[in-house]
Amino acid sequence: MPANLPPQYFEAEKRFRLAKSPQDKITALEDMLSIMPKHKGTDHLRAELRRRIARLTQASDKKAATQRASMVIEKEGAAQVAVIGLPNAGKSQLVSRVTNASPTVAAYPFTTQSATPGMMQFENIQIQLIDTPPLSSHPVEYRLPHTLKRTDALSIVLDLTGAPLVQMEAIITQLGNMRIAIGEGKTEDEQGRTLTRMKALIVGNKTDLDEGGENYSDLREMYQGELPVVAISASEGIGLDEMKLKLLQVLDIIRVYTKTPGQKPDFEDPIILDRGTTLEDAAAEVHKDFRQKLKFARLWGSGKYDGVMVKRDYVLQDGDVIELHI
Repeated sequence: MPANLPPQYFEAEKRFRLAKSPQDKITALEDMLSIMPKHKGTDHLRAELRRRIARLTQASDKKAATQRASMVIEKEGAAQVAVIGLPNAGKSQLVSRVTNASPTVAAYPFTTQSATPGMMQFENIQIQLIDTPPLSSHPVEYRLPHTLKRTDALSIVLDLTGAPLVQMEAIITQLGNMRIAIGEGKTEDEQGRTLTRMKALIVGNKTDLDEGGENYSDLREMYQGELPVVAISASEGIGLDEMKLKLLQVLDIIRVYTKTPGQKPDFEDPIILDRGTTLEDAAAEVHKDFRQKLKFARLWGSGKYDGVMVKRDYVLQDGDVIELHI
């Protein structure tokens, strides 16, 4: 029995042959399938089109999954921080200056095309920084929101020579489009969609070119009390130590050290904990069985006396040394 296909079918078939992307091919095949008359003469062709659509869909899904996985940067060190900003703010130069990463650094915009991780040393810990593609009026790379939301905090780099308050407003808008909020405020947008609230540090870059420091003063006055602000020069190496310290404060983490009876503490490899962590939780970080087996602990550091015995619910402070007895 002849298929008796209409002219519109052959037009869709032509689109299929000319299509470059899997999605365009699938769309053309679906058009062919919908146009095709339903009778016994088209049964074989209909089945073949469905097999083609299934194969293309499977291949497209596999490719998309691979692309998503390629943007997932596994966390390393004490914390993971995404470095974001508008074109030419100096993100890549900053990451290159304070980490072992080698992102492309140039005086023209959009040099960073993909997320690049690097480890930043601060005293006896390392913090992972991720250099990200610049934010702009163009649609963001579809994997970027997921990358940002997985991090522990954002480092927002602004150019102090070019209206930093305007830059900051543009970045807040871009983050809002990705359903990300910073600072104090609502947890939902105007459409009622849930926002991911993130910790953030504002980094005013190129302070060496900010004559009189007026732009930085305006920035600090605008966001003081809402978000921490620091001035640096990535090119000249100014203010980098202060930036690292403020970033640690934004992350709200502490370093706790362990010691065994009769021995000195190990100050080279601290336990990284959230501020507010109790002794009981810290013991579980050392070993999963220690939470139940812990009999008592001695504390050096924030205790009233060195070596004082503390209870399970004692809230630890940065720099504390604990001696666990099980």
